[in-house]
Amino acid sequence: MDAETLMAEVMAQRTNGGSSTPGLQRQPSFSSFPSSRSPSSVSMRNDNKKPRSPQPPMLREDDGSLSSSHDSSHPPVAVRPALSGKIRSQYPANSIQNHVEYILVASFDIDRGSVMEHQYPGPISGDETMLAELMLPDQAHVRSQDWTIFFLHKDTSTEEEEKETRRQRRRRRRRRKEALKDEDDTTAGAEESELEDDDLDDDLDDDLDDDDDSSEESEDDNDPDGPPLIYNTAKRGAIVKAMAICTRHSFLHIYKPLLLLALEEYFRAPVLDTLASLYNALNAMDLSLLPKLSPLETFVLQASDAKDIFVEKFLQIIKQRKVADSERDSFPSGLSTNSAEPLRKVYAPPRDTHEFESKVNYNGIPVPIKVPTALSPETVGDFSLIKLIQTFSTPHTTQPQPFALHPHLTTSGAYTHPIIVLVNALLTQKRVIFLGHNRPSSEVAEAVLGACALASGGLLRGFVRHAFPYTDLTKVDDLLKVPGFIAGVTNPAFSYKPEWWDLLCDLPTGRMKISNRIESAPVTEGLLYFQQQGIPVSGVGGVQQGHEGKNFVDPTGDSQFMESLLQSIANRHGENAIRAKWRSWVLKFTRIATAFEETVYGASALHVGSHETDIGAYGVTGHGFVWPDENSRMKELAANVHRVEGWRSTRSYYSFVQDLVHKWDKRPVRGIDLHHQHDRLRCLRLSHDQSAAIYLALARAVEEAGTPGSSTSNLASAMSQSLTLTSDPDRRRGEQLQYDTILQLLCVIPESNSGLFYLSLGLFHPRLDVRLSVVRLLERIMEHPAGRHFWATLGRFAKLALRGDWGSKLEILSTATGYSA
Repeated sequence: MDAETLMAEVMAQRTNGGSSTPGLQRQPSFSSFPSSRSPSSVSMRNDNKKPRSPQPPMLREDDGSLSSSHDSSHPPVAVRPALSGKIRSQYPANSIQNHVEYILVASFDIDRGSVMEHQYPGPISGDETMLAELMLPDQAHVRSQDWTIFFLHKDTSTEEEEKETRRQRRRRRRRRKEALKDEDDTTAGAEESELEDDDLDDDLDDDLDDDDDSSEESEDDNDPDGPPLIYNTAKRGAIVKAMAICTRHSFLHIYKPLLLLALEEYFRAPVLDTLASLYNALNAMDLSLLPKLSPLETFVLQASDAKDIFVEKFLQIIKQRKVADSERDSFPSGLSTNSAEPLRKVYAPPRDTHEFESKVNYNGIPVPIKVPTALSPETVGDFSLIKLIQTFSTPHTTQPQPFALHPHLTTSGAYTHPIIVLVNALLTQKRVIFLGHNRPSSEVAEAVLGACALASGGLLRGFVRHAFPYTDLTKVDDLLKVPGFIAGVTNPAFSYKPEWWDLLCDLPTGRMKISNRIESAPVTEGLLYFQQQGIPVSGVGGVQQGHEGKNFVDPTGDSQFMESLLQSIANRHGENAIRAKWRSWVLKFTRIATAFEETVYGASALHVGSHETDIGAYGVTGHGFVWPDENSRMKELAANVHRVEGWRSTRSYYSFVQDLVHKWDKRPVRGIDLHHQHDRLRCLRLSHDQSAAIYLALARAVEEAGTPGSSTSNLASAMSQSLTLTSDPDRRRGEQLQYDTILQLLCVIPESNSGLFYLSLGLFHPRLDVRLSVVRLLERIMEHPAGRHFWATLGRFAKLALRGDWGSKLEILSTATGYSA
């Protein structure tokens, strides 16, 4: 069921005049896309292929001191016990997977049209002519240089059989180890001897299986919606040619400079050896010092601007590499004739842990690259959400035009912001087309990929898989077979066919148009529920918001959110800040949808484990989104009724439910909804006893996670222990579980959500036991590799309070006041 996703970005250029852009299309004919490790492909490869890691990155010849390799901005950091275990690499040096699967060259023949010129290391099955047309789309003579992306689906049945075989071997070894543990030494020795012959067959796979065990199964579990995609990168040029690479990596923009160099070389020597040189250089790229992060670590890294967050992991994996180098150098080679001792290799941590710096040596040219350390599943290529938002916001702000009303799309009336209309269309699985007449295909491709990331927010899936960054009229029949596609086109003929799309986004004008042929929204139980309650529902027989300034109401809060977003863009807060805001918006939408389902249908599939959080194992109960009062809650649910009901029947909804089920079993703490309790502190006026219960629960959750055993025998403690531990029997209370628990808490309180501010208010609580618990909680966060960055951003007032005398609140306040004076 699990298959492998390949990605492909296309780059195009002409040396004499124009060039056209390659397109993206997911075609049924590529369903049998072969593995690059198939026998036919392997036979065409160089038998003396370079290893993946001929020279590690971040390398200097020095005295071998790790501290000397630090950048001045990174003081030496001690590795915590929780990080002292072996750190796995995202891309191990001994991996059997290549960075690049194929390199393709297509050209335009005046008689035959687009043809495939070369394929390396082997041919791709399927319709090669159609693939060449994707690489060489219409209007190639108009532009001198262009890029685009297309996705291919790959047949990985052979690889799945190999994976299943390795899984079975691992299961057999686990069962044998468990059986040996249950026997005495004599019996264990006998059993081990009997099993020795069988284990000989597994020895070759032991190292690889042990290293990739958990990571491989985790990756498999994250692919519930089918085979992954292939991204293609191509550069077109000369009399019109295109060069493309097929890669598994979503950060395909790093290959653009290399394709520029390779295309120039191909013009001088249009032979297969030129492609082989590029293929070997790309696959020799060493990313083995890029540590593999957990989902919690990935979220915290993405939400933080600190340049040295998780630098401890980089230091640890460097330490592992140094040990491996020392062991390798200790073996006598007898080959060296130089009596002088060679200088030891020294590895330096990255200057910014958000990016991993490496290089690719191509034709004697070291090309520097920067690979993102953490990426969301729906983030492909290099695009700008700021550019996408500004493209459609500027015309709407200067000269607003009303939309044709549709309940799923115009959730704030005829003057709903265009970006909200776009996100609503994607969430409710409408057919969306980005039209860029007389624009480069790279521009429409970036808009498509940006829109996918916008609706995903790093949480939802199912958009990229049905995206067509570039397509044309010859592929309309295949396009219309895909429900809820997101496509980029340059031919204006699409604008005259409203039956082909539900929402048309015109990039040159910055306007959007809702099709008059769009399917109407059905009457749902949720709509009837709120109508029966007498609560007005936007868009249905009543409240329609007018233009801002004319009795405008904003029950969804979308207009206020867009104003805040545009203000952040005007203040140059940067791309990461805008993406964080959108993630918060998508997260809020999913939590509102959860409350909606519980209100209307009595239960929600979006809140897995709500029965556990409502038991009160940590002394507090409750889950889900928090409103200040019941009236506000019902109004906001009613305002979102169409958007939520439209989303509930989409593929992104069902994928999100599967993801929640998968993540729930792996959560460090399951007996308390950390987000709900923090929102109560942030949004509600609580009594001292209510706030005390929350502070004590949060502190207890972190403290108990790090306690190997518990001597308490009360029912609540036993309940909390069962809900704190995950289903994995190997995970016990201790340093690692406490490390993960703090990460789970930090995911709830990113900098965009006030950080540690509301937790630090517990330092001023009237009760002494609460203040002491908050002190212990903050101290553990301060010692955490990621938490220390959150503490660094906290205000000085709270930091002074932490140093004060904890006898009374008055003494704490006087200490802070004395500093101010």
